[in-house]
Amino acid sequence: MTTETPTSPPLLRLTDISMSFGSTQVLTDVSLEVRRGEVLCLLGDNGAGKSTLIKIMSGVYQPKSGKIEVEGRPVTFTSPRDSARYGLATVHQFGGTFPLMTIGRSFFVGAEPEKGFWPLKRFDRKFANEVAVREMRQLGITRVTDGDRLVGGLSGGERQALAIGRAVYFGASILVLDEPTAALGVKEAAHVLRIVMAARKKGIAVVFITHQVTHALTVGDHFAVLIRGAKAADFRKGEKSREEITDLMAGGEAMAELEAELDAYENAHEGHAPQIA
Repeated sequence: MTTETPTSPPLLRLTDISMSFGSTQVLTDVSLEVRRGEVLCLLGDNGAGKSTLIKIMSGVYQPKSGKIEVEGRPVTFTSPRDSARYGLATVHQFGGTFPLMTIGRSFFVGAEPEKGFWPLKRFDRKFANEVAVREMRQLGITRVTDGDRLVGGLSGGERQALAIGRAVYFGASILVLDEPTAALGVKEAAHVLRIVMAARKKGIAVVFITHQVTHALTVGDHFAVLIRGAKAADFRKGEKSREEITDLMAGGEAMAELEAELDAYENAHEGHAPQIA
């Protein structure tokens, strides 16, 4: 595993990233950095600006201002293919897989291995299946043994493993995971978190986007909180409690006002909570 010294530049650095759509300001001077073998957890509620920031890191959007650096070198991502060229891979909530494809086909979609000679070249199904199953097994997915299985028959966690394994196999050094546990049950989410830790051990930089504080605290080394498009906090593991982070994400003043209103209502109504209409 390649490691960075404290004085070396981070693998990915965003500096003063701002984005607007017309008169609507979506991101304001957001700065982040993630190092090799580290998990940066980007936390925020719905509407915090996480999706826009993902699209900027993925090359879908270009920021109105700010700078992106990879290993200390300024870069410009003009498309998803461009960001991939710099080693950045984005895995979306449902893994970006194709339900009606086989595991081997989905793993190599767009980069199909071939065998034989022109004009009789054909897809090397055996090689594709072996590689796909092997890469998933390295991430702890041992139940999948047949690369000819349809992706649609995989669980949510297995689809995540397929997408992450594919990204690592094709040379990704920076993984951006967009809410990978949001639609999963407890056991499946736990398995995805183990996959994230396995990627970290390989020396990969991981940007883990989530609104679930417990999952973030399980795998994170470094944390940033977005509120209404601005970075509200930046801290390392152990510097804030789960309650402090949750309160920060919710907007502490708003939550305090709500609690005060509820207390006042209950005091005025003999301890009864407000009725839901």
